[in-house]
Amino acid sequence: MTATRDGWVGPPRYHTATAPPWQATTQALPTVDRDRWFDFLRAAAILRVVLYHMFPVAWLGLGFPAMGVMFALGGSLMAKSVDRSATRAVRGRLRRLLPALWLLAAVVVPAMLVLGWDDHPAWPAFLLWLLPIAEPPASAWAEPVSGILWYLVTYLWLVLLSPLLLRLYRRARVVAVLAPLALLPLFQVAPWPFGDRSASVIEDVLTFAACWLLGFAHRDGDLRRLPFGAVLAVSVVATGGAVGWVVTHHGAAGVDLADSPVAYAVYSIGFVLVLLRLAPRMDWLTSHRRADAAVTLLNSRAVTIYLWHNAAITAAFPLGDLLHVWAFGDTVAEVGYTAIGLWLLALVVLHVGWVEDLAARRRPRLVPV
Repeated sequence: MTATRDGWVGPPRYHTATAPPWQATTQALPTVDRDRWFDFLRAAAILRVVLYHMFPVAWLGLGFPAMGVMFALGGSLMAKSVDRSATRAVRGRLRRLLPALWLLAAVVVPAMLVLGWDDHPAWPAFLLWLLPIAEPPASAWAEPVSGILWYLVTYLWLVLLSPLLLRLYRRARVVAVLAPLALLPLFQVAPWPFGDRSASVIEDVLTFAACWLLGFAHRDGDLRRLPFGAVLAVSVVATGGAVGWVVTHHGAAGVDLADSPVAYAVYSIGFVLVLLRLAPRMDWLTSHRRADAAVTLLNSRAVTIYLWHNAAITAAFPLGDLLHVWAFGDTVAEVGYTAIGLWLLALVVLHVGWVEDLAARRRPRLVPV
């Protein structure tokens, strides 16, 4: 994969269904207390991503596989939109994603060229900053910024493929979910003659396609019809098996799910199954105004936070050095660099996050709570 593997409304309270999962209707069932559960999961996922890139320790990935969760949430929302209009669904997702990327490109691309980039690719490659069907090119110093764009690339492809994937899922539900897991190891061992960039895209899509399809299963009500005990048992087997594989087959860098796409895919599925099957009431969140506002803020600015957080973390170190943060000892310095990174990220979100409001056709606000 090209970068560290690190979205986005939740289990509805369905009417009682008597049909087995393979005879389930294709219409989404009524939603009552679902939005805030999915909002909470998305907020938790984006926080985990930021924390992992600040403190890249393996247990954060094990504790909460954020990317798998984000793709599952995206699949659920996409299924709902495709049922209304496939063309409008794809166009709407692109409209929400791309403006924030274009703003980032308007800053990063000129900076890369002005600061010197002698071996930059030919100009057609820069079009990937406008429509990221593969990871956009970047100079060496900008790789922490461009390296996380694999997520947007993968999300974009799953959005484009969603009308077809949804039809396939509704014809063969279990087979469709398991197919990416079967194809992923085959793709890794088979020769690929079309270059590393396209190979990386296919690997990422196969890694997270099953989570995306489980989002379809949630939206159609298939997961809700399964006994929770059975879902939990499958989850335990999946997560335990993935961890066991990584522990016994880890590389020199240690135990890290991100180093094994198949293990990460299986582990993510185990988590996603339980999270999508749950249907907790979120009264505790809505009764705490500050927590509720924080979840709203993180959801309204999720794309901006994801796109800019690595840039803020990277910039925190030279800025911290200028402020002599290192002079106070390792522990204080680490806290200082982290605080500077979060401060820079907050400034970016405050100044350019309103682009997400425009993309979603909302009234732009500096603080959307």
